[in-house]
Amino acid sequence: MALKKLANDAFIRDVFRLAQGQVRDYGAANMTQETNTQDTPDTDNGSGDMINTIAGWVLFAAGLGLGLSIVSDKIFHAYDPQRPEVAGYPVEVAEEAGEVEMTMTQALNMDGVDVSAGERVFAKCSACHTIEAGGANGVGPNLHGIMGAPVGAVGGYEYSGAMASFGGQWGWDEMNDWLNNPRGYMDGTKMGFAGLSSIEDRAAVSLYMNENGSNLAVPEYVAVAAEEAEATAGEEAEAEAEADQNAAEETSEETAAAEASE
Repeated sequence: MALKKLANDAFIRDVFRLAQGQVRDYGAANMTQETNTQDTPDTDNGSGDMINTIAGWVLFAAGLGLGLSIVSDKIFHAYDPQRPEVAGYPVEVAEEAGEVEMTMTQALNMDGVDVSAGERVFAKCSACHTIEAGGANGVGPNLHGIMGAPVGAVGGYEYSGAMASFGGQWGWDEMNDWLNNPRGYMDGTKMGFAGLSSIEDRAAVSLYMNENGSNLAVPEYVAVAAEEAEATAGEEAEAEAEADQNAAEETSEETAAAEASE
């Protein structure tokens, strides 16, 4: 086994020497004599030519990349970017006209919008308001007879400055706007209620309050007049959308002209 290992080691050393250009002479006269094969100049010349070729291609690739970089800078002005006067391009989006909410008059005349429905809605208000005759003021004033009454005029209640100086009377449309968004309708009011989003609920509770101490006439809804008003509103919306589209087109043309002149 020892002899076999020595033979393997000698073989491995010979392979390395062969790779380095040295060959062992296994002649009988001298088992350790080495002959250098570097006397063959053809091998060196071939290796040198290959190295020169590779170096040439590397230099060519580097020069090509540098040239392309310079050309792209000239074309796209990457070295001196210019910010356009108008960022981006206008995108024309067709805006669909939103559904127009019904009027208070129409809601007051709807089936199911009545005093009993309004009484159920008023349950949301009863935490702060009373509505019976002679009822006490609470967080909010007593609302008996409020429809048609002056704004901010219930005796014994301390109103906010915004409510006390607002003026006017609580008519159907005024009450509708107030109940829809109290803080939006009257900036500075101390009423914390967010409002009623449903116009049917606003109409019903207004009818209920009118039934308790007030006697405002309920406006009659005339379908023909309402349809004409809706048609007029639709025409106005279409005209406004067309004007917006024309303005966008003019802006786009001006941007294109500015870019062409650069």
